[in-house]
Amino acid sequence: MRNSILFSIGAALLAAALPAQAASPAATAKAEARLAKALDGRVAGKPVDCINLRDIQSSEIIDRTAILYRVGSKLYLNRPDMGQESLDSDDILVTRTSTSQLCSLDTVRLVDRNSQFQTGFVGLGKFVPYTRVASN
Repeated sequence: MRNSILFSIGAALLAAALPAQAASPAATAKAEARLAKALDGRVAGKPVDCINLRDIQSSEIIDRTAILYRVGSKLYLNRPDMGQESLDSDDILVTRTSTSQLCSLDTVRLVDRNSQFQTGFVGLGKFVPYTRVASN
């Protein structure tokens, strides 16, 4: 029993240490298409450094590409400055901040939904707000 636990821990550490594979062009195109669909009918605003944690209603990972944060009727797109190749929609975002805001200098750990092992982390970039286009 103890050996199987140690083996599992060792395997997880080894997997976390291995470099992530680059996304294939097809996977990148699929992720960008998913992102375009989510942002359809919206226009980008001026990027901001931080968003209030208490206002975030949900988050969505776009594999190896970005994180979308829903704040009221706005979507904030964050394309991490580092580690975006670790983004996986099956992971859970684990955020620890020392303030009430999530900012572009913060890091977010990625944890596998099933095994609860850390699978990577990302260094957040600027948050680009997207608002719905007013219909005439």
